Amino acid sequence: MSSKSSLPPLVEPSGELSKDEVARYSRHLIIPDLGMAGQKRLKNAKVLVIGAGGLGSPALLYLAAAGVGTLGIVDFDEVDASNLQRQVIHGESDIGKPKAVSAKESIHEINSNIDVRLHQVRLEPENAIEIFRDYDLILDGTDNFATRYLVNDAAVLAGKPYVWGSIYRFEGQVSVFWEDAPDDSAGEKRGLNYRDLYPEAPPPGMVPSCAEGGVLGVLCASIGSVMVTEAIKLITGIGDPLLGRLMVYDALDMSYRTIKLRRDPDRQPITELIDYDAFCGVVSDEGQAAAAGSTITAVELKQMITAGKDFALIDVREPVEWDIVHLPGATLIPKDRILSGEALAELPQNKPIVLHCKTGIRSAEALAALKKAGFADATHLQGGVIAWAKQVDQSLPVY
Repeated sequence: MSSKSSLPPLVEPSGELSKDEVARYSRHLIIPDLGMAGQKRLKNAKVLVIGAGGLGSPALLYLAAAGVGTLGIVDFDEVDASNLQRQVIHGESDIGKPKAVSAKESIHEINSNIDVRLHQVRLEPENAIEIFRDYDLILDGTDNFATRYLVNDAAVLAGKPYVWGSIYRFEGQVSVFWEDAPDDSAGEKRGLNYRDLYPEAPPPGMVPSCAEGGVLGVLCASIGSVMVTEAIKLITGIGDPLLGRLMVYDALDMSYRTIKLRRDPDRQPITELIDYDAFCGVVSDEGQAAAAGSTITAVELKQMITAGKDFALIDVREPVEWDIVHLPGATLIPKDRILSGEALAELPQNKPIVLHCKTGIRSAEALAALKKAGFADATHLQGGVIAWAKQVDQSLPVY
């Protein structure tokens, strides 16, 4: 099989490699497809990784090990104990430390020659294009639709290719998006972007985040390594990148399959960055409307319990979440049973109802369904179980 890429190399080679660099990268240098020229391209490359979390962790480690000369990290979060199950760039001693700083330290432990640039900010429409301009390639390992659309649109406007990865429970996906990709040998345009795969964000609550639905830790390594493989191919001009193809990995079946992507003929040109939280609608309009004036805090819920008020406390999470932690006196009725109408008969008509979930998003959706069904005296808990554990009972575990 020919190693010749369908795309030209993204980066020009650097100057000569030092004696130490030749020794370090020798296993690359003796691969005919990669060789000295490919390693020099890696050395000269500037790659920006969005997020030093589940996908960013293995991606940054392997980009550093491969000798990518400049690595940028966009992350404003801090290391939490729940990260360590999958975010292998961080350790126990890093808990409480900014993720970007922790990641930089781990990168330099692997390869002190890497120029690591930290962007300890939230990626916003106001700063995204400016940050992207200094890099050859973007790797997007974010876990929410609002940031994914922002990364996509900013990459289009900055003229940059990017590798996209996504993980959930036991499944992962990877693709390469590049609106300005060179035409193919037949002169056909092959530029694609994320909006060709997802023209619109899915409805709020339809796709749970990893924090709500979970992710198998080692899945991050599988998908992160595929993302780095694509980055190396793009930088050095070898192989056939995933431009125009979506790779889907199922860890339980141990299957990889690729799906052909085509440009959406109805897609409008991207001309500006927008309000992506509004575009994706974290909580639906119905949920927001229902929650307005029908939301209580964890402290207020505690006062209702202490005062002996007669009400029904309904937990709309999933059974596996209930097994981790649940509030005293609560009854488990998963959200989907409420939304389908199946569980409405199980709810009391003659006393107030307080709904709660993990963070307040799912309970707002369930609240909208109850209001529509005529349960006027229903409210939901702002911040969910997490707020209760932080504000009322700090002995409870959080997840």
